[in-house]
Amino acid sequence: MTQATPYELLGGEAGVRRLVHRFYQLMDELPEAHQVRRLHPESLNNSEQNLFEYLSGWFGGPTMYTDKKGHPRMRMRHAPYAVTPSAKDEWMMCMTQSLNENVPDVALRESLHASFAGLAEHMVNTA
Repeated sequence: MTQATPYELLGGEAGVRRLVHRFYQLMDELPEAHQVRRLHPESLNNSEQNLFEYLSGWFGGPTMYTDKKGHPRMRMRHAPYAVTPSAKDEWMMCMTQSLNENVPDVALRESLHASFAGLAEHMVNTA
């Protein structure tokens, strides 16, 4: 018996889209996410689509991101931006709230949170 992927456990495309959409809503709305929001373009539509495609593959679903852009090389792709520890914390605050609102399964939510925390830490490139 094969274990379900996070993609499947989140509800497939619709579930991943909800998670990502809420994440960017929070980034756009929360004053305490101002620093990380400033790292993004005025319109978040492209960022939202890119994160959706990346997470789909990262969570074990369709590999849209790598099919279009090749290996993610996330640290390299974020190199042009000053990702500070506080920007990382703001990013994690938005993702944590989106996870809390969209992932009712506690074990899955905690596992995803730990994965995101490691990824976010890896993106920090400025003191």
